[in-house]
Amino acid sequence: MQIDLTGKRALVGGATAGIGKAIALVLAECGAQVYLMARNKQKLEVTLQELKTDSGQSHGIIVTDFMDFENHKVILNDFFSNHKIDILVNNTNGPSGGGIESKSENDYLDAFNLLFQNAVFTTNLALEHMKKEGFGRIINVSSLTVKEPQDTLVLSNSMRIALVSWCKSLSNAVAADGITVNSILTGYFATDRLYSLMDNQAKSQGIPVSAVEKSRIQSIPAKRLGNAQEYGYLAAFLASPFAAYLNGASIPLDGGLSKVVF
Repeated sequence: MQIDLTGKRALVGGATAGIGKAIALVLAECGAQVYLMARNKQKLEVTLQELKTDSGQSHGIIVTDFMDFENHKVILNDFFSNHKIDILVNNTNGPSGGGIESKSENDYLDAFNLLFQNAVFTTNLALEHMKKEGFGRIINVSSLTVKEPQDTLVLSNSMRIALVSWCKSLSNAVAADGITVNSILTGYFATDRLYSLMDNQAKSQGIPVSAVEKSRIQSIPAKRLGNAQEYGYLAAFLASPFAAYLNGASIPLDGGLSKVVF
């Protein structure tokens, strides 16, 4: 089986590092024309040069700050007035870690805009073209915390489960249009985001980061952290015609870490 996304146009959020970048690289390798979206123009331009163009693609970038929802809407409205998207990867930077007692109402509002509003707004803009084409792929980069909440990630827990629930309803509404909507529940991947969280945990517990990393690896049945490229492979499959009957799913990608059955 060879995944060929030639002629498809993809928009990938958080595409300058980690999981977002890995997804963008693999989609381009499969032939898709990829638009990279993030806030750092310099990093976007560097990543842009790394995307393969063997299928004659002309990739592009969108400079936007996911934390500034009102300005983000203006930028996305402008983009979608001139571009059509077949594959949408909803992915942003994560909110700050912390427990219940450390977060204010404004923290929850900011996280809501970051993780929920951004994805809903972008998805709604992309749907018009997808419906006309009778093909669309919406892929949400989510987290295992929607099924197993972590006390130190209260903002992420709350907002990611809201988005996954909304996307389940959306998947039912657009299935007959040839559009699929799926979420990937991310485990422990070797990314800057994970190491930042582990660093915070180490400082709060007064232990070395290496001890935190060792503990996390030991909790994973595969006994290793995930490689971001592996994430890209799953995203490419979900974006392809091969996944046409896989819809409304929340798929763990975690080396067996999750303990829940459903």
